[in-house]
Amino acid sequence: MPDAHADPPLVLCTLAELQATGCREFQLGGGDWPLRGFVVRAGSEVRAYVNRCPHQLFRMNILPDDLLTADRRYIHCEMHDALFEKDSGRCIAGPCLGRSLWALPIEVDAERVLLARGTHVPALIARFT
Repeated sequence: MPDAHADPPLVLCTLAELQATGCREFQLGGGDWPLRGFVVRAGSEVRAYVNRCPHQLFRMNILPDDLLTADRRYIHCEMHDALFEKDSGRCIAGPCLGRSLWALPIEVDAERVLLARGTHVPALIARFT
């Protein structure tokens, strides 16, 4: 029987929303400094990363949900023109070559991408803001 005191799963996006753009942004927390992240499809898998370039820790995009190259093969940082592999988050070109994006724990059910159950959201937000 489910724990009546457990928090409900936190939905980051639906698979349908992700399909439309290949990438979907989300934020955790409020105020001036929420944790900004994004979900991306990597082949048949789905990954989530913090929306912060490891080069200078800036947000990587200007337009909403615009984090992929035109051909959707790579994650692209518009600020530094860095490229990252979608499945690993590893930088393959640009000023942060060899470094990686920070992965976030997720689960996928039939229709939704969820923050992994048991993730302590306040600690996650504090770590990246």
